[in-house]
Amino acid sequence: MDRTIPINNFPEMTILGKPDGFDRAVKLIGNTEGVYHYEFSIQADQPAAPSRVTLRWRMPSLNVKGVWTSASLHDKRQQYDWELEHLQSRVSVDAPVVSVFGHSDENVLTFACSDAINKMEMNALLREEDNHLYCHLSFFTERHPEITNYKANIRVDMRDILYAEALQEVSDWWAKHDALKPSPVPELARVPLYSTWYQFHQNLEVEKLYEECKIAREIGCELIILDDGWQTMDENRGYDYCGDWQPERIPDMADFVSNLHKIGMKVGLWFSVPFCGIHAKAYQQFKGKFLTENHRWAPVFDPRYPDVRAYLIETYVHALKTYNLDAFKLDFIDDFQVYPETVLTKENGRDYANVNEAVDRLMTDVMKSLRAIKPDIAIEFRQKYVGPAMRKFGNMFRAFDCPNDAVSNRIRITDVKLLCGNTAVHSDMFTWHYEESVEIAALQILNALFSVLQLSVMLKDAPEDHRKMIEFYTQYWIKNKEVLLDGKFVPVSPLGNYPILKAHKDGHIVYGVYEDVVVEVDTNFEKIDLINGKRSAFIACDFSTYVDGYEAQVSDCMGNEITKKEISLNTRLVKLRVPPSGMARLVRIVPNQ
Repeated sequence: MDRTIPINNFPEMTILGKPDGFDRAVKLIGNTEGVYHYEFSIQADQPAAPSRVTLRWRMPSLNVKGVWTSASLHDKRQQYDWELEHLQSRVSVDAPVVSVFGHSDENVLTFACSDAINKMEMNALLREEDNHLYCHLSFFTERHPEITNYKANIRVDMRDILYAEALQEVSDWWAKHDALKPSPVPELARVPLYSTWYQFHQNLEVEKLYEECKIAREIGCELIILDDGWQTMDENRGYDYCGDWQPERIPDMADFVSNLHKIGMKVGLWFSVPFCGIHAKAYQQFKGKFLTENHRWAPVFDPRYPDVRAYLIETYVHALKTYNLDAFKLDFIDDFQVYPETVLTKENGRDYANVNEAVDRLMTDVMKSLRAIKPDIAIEFRQKYVGPAMRKFGNMFRAFDCPNDAVSNRIRITDVKLLCGNTAVHSDMFTWHYEESVEIAALQILNALFSVLQLSVMLKDAPEDHRKMIEFYTQYWIKNKEVLLDGKFVPVSPLGNYPILKAHKDGHIVYGVYEDVVVEVDTNFEKIDLINGKRSAFIACDFSTYVDGYEAQVSDCMGNEITKKEISLNTRLVKLRVPPSGMARLVRIVPNQ
């Protein structure tokens, strides 16, 4: 950042960079109760490739605790203007929004862009010389095809509301744009599921899968996703054999799916969408139609070719019809990108020059084709491709891989959930070592409780207490999923990795408590669930009002009742005794009339 350039104070914006041949402008088009709307545009008489243009403004850094982005994960600290790592978003990577939050989780500043397709950079950075925040949005940050005009809207929220509300309202704003209308969410996207990945990897065995599915169905799972391995006998954890998508390891896939349907399990298959391995027949068929052949895993299909898109769409349509599938896990979409060797023109049979626009077209046509056959088809996408554009195509957004890492799972789930609206957010598949104590194993589930549960544990081999714990919390989740998934969601202290999560709906509130902190419990609810997602045997509660007459039922992590008695909350601070990974349910007692 050149510190010699004067930057306008908000609400004025400074434009930096002038692409050759283009006029550029930014104007304020609306201001309603602290929410500002701007229009940014560039215009040229003749087609040209635009270069970087940046909108920048400054404002005093007051009450700033941290900065939230969809890519910040564990690091939500404030950054400085000599740092060079910025949020980068495009159709299949993250979301174009930055939220600056204060010391009480209030919104200080949240700004977002309507263009969720093309690549851009954003940040809010502190300048030490004047203790101001310098905010920016940069457009055309990668090589871009020739254009004559471009427009995007910017929304800046300065209201004193919770940061989570500001982010959720940005999600609603995106959903109102015609180009970002979210896909409907079928009920199948909202059921606990069994994933083969962490336990089977590529070594899928039909009989073992049947055994696992029978147990999983008894526990409460209704869907299995067959991950990598069903399509190849190769076991090297690579992608050299991706691209043809024939069920080599499970040759009679239709019969396999039918048998799983008979025991009440729906079935989804994994596909690595962009990869075409060098040992696949499709590699020779599409030679010359790759974005790159220098990817570390496999050549990457170029979706700007109509026949490439048609091949991929027909692959999924064929699988859906032939095997009678219920779901797809469409993976690695973020590897569709502009590579150094990618030519950005409509030549040689390409009907798009812009890679991101072609990805949008591909996924639009994939979803349209699949839903025409099965309207309630479930489609899983994995973080980072969980932004507003991806909501058009996917209805299951899963946290990025973090095996046996409960804290990372909680953080990733929460970050996704803040922007995904009614799209079903899923945990990464939880897994653990069988010698783990049942209380610590339970933390994997408790940290994922505010998402759809994905299990990847070899249930047949799991210890009896582990099985009992899994069933108890899966059944708890099923009975309370309307609160956990659909309730008003408030994640506390983003810079502290969300030590408390809470959601409420229809007189019922659930608190997930993951550190030894004081929980401010709202006693305006008839039913209060306190989940002890930590190792200590208590939850420190600050009850907002005097309440006389609650029945308190305390259970351990396997559902065994520890105590059940009537209590009076006649002191504000209460140390509630709850076993590690257990829970307490407080139900208000209605006096006899």
